[in-house]
Amino acid sequence: MDVSILEDLGLTNAEIKVYITLLGLGSATAGPILEKSGLQNSVIHRALNTLIEKGIINYIMEGRRKVYQATDPENFYDFIDDKKKRFEQILPELKKKQAFVKEKNQGTIFRGKRGINEMYNIILNEGSKLNKNNKTKEYNTYGGGTRVTHDVMGKTWWRNLHARRLAKKIKCRQVFDESIKKFGNELNKQKLTKIKFLSSEYEQLQETIILGDNIGIAIFTENPYGILIQDKTVADGYRKYFELLWKRAK
Repeated sequence: MDVSILEDLGLTNAEIKVYITLLGLGSATAGPILEKSGLQNSVIHRALNTLIEKGIINYIMEGRRKVYQATDPENFYDFIDDKKKRFEQILPELKKKQAFVKEKNQGTIFRGKRGINEMYNIILNEGSKLNKNNKTKEYNTYGGGTRVTHDVMGKTWWRNLHARRLAKKIKCRQVFDESIKKFGNELNKQKLTKIKFLSSEYEQLQETIILGDNIGIAIFTENPYGILIQDKTVADGYRKYFELLWKRAK
């Protein structure tokens, strides 16, 4: 089970292990949790206390013993809502600080799979803003291949990415190579989506994304990273190259 989303929500590795262990046990004192999780005693108790503070587990007293129980996993929605409300409280101040910056950074590097995920999110969010301002722009990409789809990020991640795109009502045209034709045809059945293909010799370990004034270059090597460029002139140049590929693709 991929629990990385729990890390993204702010839980430590120890908290995640304790929570997952407790879900499997149903309810337990610290002893069985210690035995099942393999964590040190001090780490267990620290994690239990912080999970209680976050409202993710609770306990009852049986004599002098605390018997812990994991709350319903759906309670994470409340946990997420609380984080969102707390963030919204400081958002105006963050915006004020941003306003003091005279020049927006034009290039940003993102490291690892999480960094790449964040880069794609930024691009999609910018596309969503364009839609709200009646300046609809297409999501255009080229590159990638079977190693990217299967080995690096996995099909589930790509499906979720396009689900987020569709939720934001962003149209796309994409050029894949034939090594992922099956997956491309699957996407082609979705709304707001058009996929064309080039020969499998065009398979590569990077994907270029163009949306509005944003260009993302995701490099899916052993240590993946991404480069986000925010520059209208550069984006227009990449868009011209995309159109050439689109005409050539079938």
